[in-house]
This record gives sequence, C-alpha cells and structure tokens, in this order.
Amino acid sequence: MMLFVKIAQWPLWQRTPIGWLQLKKNKARLWVAIAGIGFADLLMFAQLGIQAALFESNTLLNTSVNADIVLRSAQYRDLSLANTFPRRRLFQVVSLPGVASAEALYIAPVVWKNPQTRRKTQLTMVGQNPLHPALTIPEVNAQREALLQPDTFLFDELSRGSYQNVLQAVTRGDRVTTEIDRRTVRVAGLFPLGASFATDGTVITSQENFLRFFPERSAGQVTLGLIKLKPGVDPAAVVAQLQALLPPDTVVATRADYVAFEAAYWAETTPIGLVFGFGTVMAFMVGMVIVFQILATDVQNHLPEYATFKAMGYRDRFLLGIVLEEAMILAVLGFVPGLALALGQYALIRQAAALPIAMTGARFAFVFFLTLVMCGASGFIATRKLQSADPADIF
Repeated sequence: MMLFVKIAQWPLWQRTPIGWLQLKKNKARLWVAIAGIGFADLLMFAQLGIQAALFESNTLLNTSVNADIVLRSAQYRDLSLANTFPRRRLFQVVSLPGVASAEALYIAPVVWKNPQTRRKTQLTMVGQNPLHPALTIPEVNAQREALLQPDTFLFDELSRGSYQNVLQAVTRGDRVTTEIDRRTVRVAGLFPLGASFATDGTVITSQENFLRFFPERSAGQVTLGLIKLKPGVDPAAVVAQLQALLPPDTVVATRADYVAFEAAYWAETTPIGLVFGFGTVMAFMVGMVIVFQILATDVQNHLPEYATFKAMGYRDRFLLGIVLEEAMILAVLGFVPGLALALGQYALIRQAAALPIAMTGARFAFVFFLTLVMCGASGFIATRKLQSADPADIF
C-alpha cells in the first residue's frame, strides 16, 4: 500500500503507470483479458468482413458492365431473378441523339458440370455480343473472337470449387470440354471475376450460344440493356429523356445507380445484413463483459489502496483514470492478436469460399474504435462501486 502512496505523490510526468503495474502483477488474468478481447475483435472482423464480401461479391458482375446507362425489367429483383424486358426498347433508345450504342445482355443461372470433379454446380451464364465489349474485364475483351465458335465459353478462374487441373490445361492451350444441361461445351479461355453468395462463378459466351441453352427464350427477351453515350453527353439528362420515352415495363438508371440498387437489395431486402450486424453487436457485448469482469476483479482486489487514495484527498476522477488506463492498455494489447487472427481468417475464407474478402483501412479503424469504446465503457462501469465507496467503511 505504501508503494501506491509514493507513486501517487510523484509528478504526473514522472509517475509510474499504476494501471500497467496492476495489470502485469497477475499475468494469468492479463493473458485471459487479452485473449477475450482478441476473440471479440476476431468475431467483429469476421462479421463485418463477411458482410462486406457479401455486398461486393453480389455486385461483381453489375460493376463490370460496360455501359453509361443500364436498362432492366420493372420486375428485376437481382441478377439471380432478373426477369426480362422487350429488346425493341433498345431500338427506341438508339433513336436519341446522344446515344452511341445499345447492346443486349442475356443473363441466367445454369447447371454446369465441373470438368475436374464431374460434380454439378450452379453458375451464372452471360451471353454478349462478341463484336462489342459488354464488360470491362480486359481478359474477356481480349478473347471475344473465341466466342464466335459454337458452344464455346470463357470460364471464371476465381469460381468456387476445385479447378486447378482445368485452369492449368486451359492455360496450356489444351482442349477442355464439359457439360451444361447435358450439352457438351468447350472452355476456350479464362477471366477473373469471382463467386458470390448466389452462384459459384460465371461463364461467358455469345448471345447465339446462350440462346441455344434456353430454347423457350427468344432473342427478344433481354436481361439488361447496355447504353453507351457519345462523348460529352450527360447521363442524367439521357436518363430523364428515356424515362419519359419508355413504358413502365422498363427501368432506366445510370450504371452507378444500377449497382447501388443491386447492393441495396442485399442490404435492405434480405435479412443477411441484419444478421451480420446483430453478430457484430453480440461480439461487442461479449468483449465488454469479459473486460468488465477483469477490471471489476482488479478494482475489488485493490480496493484498500484505492480507499487510501480517497482518504488522502484524491478525487474519483484520479481513480477512474487508473482504471481507464488499464482499459486502454487492454484494448491495444487485445486488438493486436485479434487483427492478426482476422487477417489469417480472411485468407482462409478467400481460399475456401472464393469470396472477395480483405482488410480495409475503414474496417481496421472502426473495429479499433469499437475496441476502445468496449474497454472504456467496461472500465467506467467497473469503477461505479469504487466511486460510491467510503474509506471509513473499507477500513
């Protein structure tokens, strides 16, 4: 106790950090606190990372369309349930002075047999005009001529599943064939895009090849209309013109608004965003309980020393500063292993689930802020008993 009195009497800039001394005195409890905070941070990183990967993966194809304005059906929900609109709408669009081109894009889910494992899985099939780049993926545009061949496809090399041998064979230039709906097709090239929560990958072909797999669907039933404008034309002005020109069965939006619509569907309409948000809150609460238990026990064990400080005239603010010092030290020490584990976790998820998950500066800062709040709030609550304690009662 005399050590605490002497330490408290030193000038602030010379004073030994009391909080750190108290923490390291019981190393077992310190390691338990670090492990608990690290685990809570790991959970928060996981929930926020997977949620972000969900939104990004489900808009990968949307963000890759080569268009200034996108037309879609009024019944469009997302790419997995896009519905169609009449192709003649594109002919109406071309009549506007500022429009350079209007191309049809066909999209539908399809059952694909993995050439390596021979197991069936669902992919997204995209049918484009090989003579006009429909996507902004350089690898696709460099191989568009190959799509002029019947039953020829480009395959997403970042698809979910075991494709190592297939990727190597295609890279070597070997002939690789497989089946889509019992029809033999050839994989002529690769491109990078990625899987999503709705599908395991993407295959791209020509419009003619696409329609061969959907005989019940005519060429007049279009999934998306890709509108390119002439240089210097304002997309917002053309959108307003098209909204007045086209009937209600077709929705007109800029490319950015179209991508935002797709992301909003997954964030607001589906319960997935709510689930991951709730998981983040629960991880925060778990960490807060762990830190509170550690700090409350520490306060209880050093209650006589704190009572001595109060008897000497030190205010509650000074005592709160000691506990908050412990809380901030625990926040930093616990965040480091939590961050390291999260980076390893992200790498495993990218490898196993083929999802675009990575650490971002915004997520790093947000979780660190939550950790500081978590530990700081726990420290404040742990000192409530100390603030109401009477030195005379303790002695």
